[in-house]
Amino acid sequence: MPRPVRLALRKNDLRRRRDSLCYRLLASGVMHMQFTHEHQQIYDTTKKFVETEINPHVTEWEKAGFWPAHEVLKKMGALGLLGISKPESVGGLGLDYSYQVAFAEALGFCSCGGIPMAIGVQTDMATPALARFGSDYLKENFLKPAVAGEMVAAIAVSEPGAGSDVAGIKTTARRVGEEYVISGSKLWITNGTQADWACMLVNSGDGDRHGNKSLIVVPLDAKGIDRKKKLDKLGQRSSDTAMIFLDEVRVPARNLIGSEGKGFTYQMQQFQEERLFLSASILLAMERVIDDTAAYTRQRQAFGQSILDNQYVQFRLSELKTEVEALRALTYRATSELIAGRDAALLCSMAKLKSGRLGREVTDACLQFWGGQGYMWESSVAQFYRDLRLHSIGGGADEVMLGIISKRLGYGGKKKVG
Repeated sequence: MPRPVRLALRKNDLRRRRDSLCYRLLASGVMHMQFTHEHQQIYDTTKKFVETEINPHVTEWEKAGFWPAHEVLKKMGALGLLGISKPESVGGLGLDYSYQVAFAEALGFCSCGGIPMAIGVQTDMATPALARFGSDYLKENFLKPAVAGEMVAAIAVSEPGAGSDVAGIKTTARRVGEEYVISGSKLWITNGTQADWACMLVNSGDGDRHGNKSLIVVPLDAKGIDRKKKLDKLGQRSSDTAMIFLDEVRVPARNLIGSEGKGFTYQMQQFQEERLFLSASILLAMERVIDDTAAYTRQRQAFGQSILDNQYVQFRLSELKTEVEALRALTYRATSELIAGRDAALLCSMAKLKSGRLGREVTDACLQFWGGQGYMWESSVAQFYRDLRLHSIGGGADEVMLGIISKRLGYGGKKKVG
């Protein structure tokens, strides 16, 4: 097994690099994200872990509809892979988000889509707000164990009646003395059957639906929680997904992340990292589908020649490969904006929109070239046809991304009459 990344990275070299012209240009947005030796170390370590510790078990986990999250994440934590962009004070590497993108991209070597998604919940969906706004108590008792892989985290926002409409959630948390009493339900919760805690968005007051919400760390073994219902999904079957019911669940008031009433804002900020992670994590999956399709059509014969001998197939695969590379450039540019401290919502939303739609386009087009074999459950193109379809829904549906993009470009808003 590779040595821990935190030992391999040369911290002094990194600090000197931050003072370099290259780093200053990158931070100012003049240059786009550039891979360094340290990026490559994280990428290579992640790739090796995927190939040795995940891929040999994917078939088994897909059939079971479950992955051993505690076991896998504990190993990843020991390598320093769960806190790349988290503060050193909680056991992280304290690096900027470009290093996290290198990690996310390398997770794409996984032979399914469910495990990268489940890992991303731990690193980029349930923990960013906690790292940014959490108290010392929360960081010590929840974030630090998550970075070490000693606790499994979940993000609990969606509900039966509120998916894309985040502000429409109904779960309530009322303050009673030094506790919050939470009631409601959460749906489509990745890692939900085995997570130790969830970063949960709740209504903590009345009034404006964008200003009455809070993020609270909810231990999932608390009395009043029922999460026995594991959902039966079309794809990403190796990552367990649950429906969670909360009936008068009592949580210490100190489990509040940041300030009461700021939860919607915190979650919108947290979404930026989630959407970048999702965009980066499927780049290699799409490339694999294209490469597997080229290999299969090269040896599959029809009408006296290989399928790949048809110019249309050559051109279509070339076009799809070009689209993936364009998405990679967009993802890197959005990352540059994020680490420069600028508002990256527009580019993150564009990358998320493009990645979800391209995942559908690549897998559908390639499955067609496989013919009947592509429709078989065990083919790699069928695996990713099922798994990548979620990317146009989870983390903000395509239509939500288009709404954000339209608003940011000044196209949105109701037109006044008269």
